[in-house]
Amino acid sequence: MILIVLVFFCLVYPPSASSQEFELVHHGDIVDVDVVGGSEFDWRGRLTPEGFLDGLNSFGEPIPGLCRSEEAIAADVRRAYSKYLRDPVVIVKVIDRSGRPVVILDGAVKLPQKFQMNRPATLRELLVLSGGIRDDASGEIQIFRPNTLDCSAPNAKRESTESNSLSIVNITIKDLISGNAAANPLIRSGDIITVRVADVIYVIGGVVNPQQVSSRISLTLSRAIASAGGLTKHADTGSIVIYRRENRDTNRIEVDLKKIESGDVQDPPLKAFDIVEVAVKGAEKRKIPPIITTQIAVRKTIPLRIVE
Repeated sequence: MILIVLVFFCLVYPPSASSQEFELVHHGDIVDVDVVGGSEFDWRGRLTPEGFLDGLNSFGEPIPGLCRSEEAIAADVRRAYSKYLRDPVVIVKVIDRSGRPVVILDGAVKLPQKFQMNRPATLRELLVLSGGIRDDASGEIQIFRPNTLDCSAPNAKRESTESNSLSIVNITIKDLISGNAAANPLIRSGDIITVRVADVIYVIGGVVNPQQVSSRISLTLSRAIASAGGLTKHADTGSIVIYRRENRDTNRIEVDLKKIESGDVQDPPLKAFDIVEVAVKGAEKRKIPPIITTQIAVRKTIPLRIVE
């Protein structure tokens, strides 16, 4: 269902972000410098870690290339060569962008993938290419963005002391589906996108459908029991226990559902990985915390997809 909605908004709301940033020179790009009329001064290569054209410094100061346009780099090369050539004609082209860091999309999506970005693409488009968002998503998406790989305007003049800094962009699926432009950013090479999985709470004992409940919002005890189908006729509503793991200890919190329903006590909010056990009348009370066995998913290698 979420996938259908995302596809619909891809058609109704086409990406509006500018591709100018994508066209700038990034780390990993292969840059070609062609001096028309000969090959002696031609150059081809990548950027140094500091962002200069690697090796093209024989004619003066190093030529900066990171987050600059082909035209701006050509102008600098032309000025450097003018000391030795008369009116040199310099053409600079990025001939290969496949060396840029990949984008990783993981978490609550149907097909976690890596993307090699050969053209601009938005978050919504990559989610569709990954098969859409799973039903166990929490409703939140986080984008981890290394600032060293970011050529957006605010970061293009970053200082070297910020070279290891990281920006985090928080987005809600609700805003994305509603067509909020800010929730559908242009994805940059090196971004790590995580569709967060909802917190898990376990409800066992005297409920109709003992199960794990995905908590996308603040979930209270009574709502968790309702999500498990409600109480059975043999349930002991005065004897409900919440097992909560904190550090290395498991705390036991006893609750009387009748007092919650009468308003005498607050309906306690649950935390991720809480185990709620509704006692059954006549059954022996548990002496040790229950052990929930879950199938551990074996993580497979994330495939690489080229966005062209």
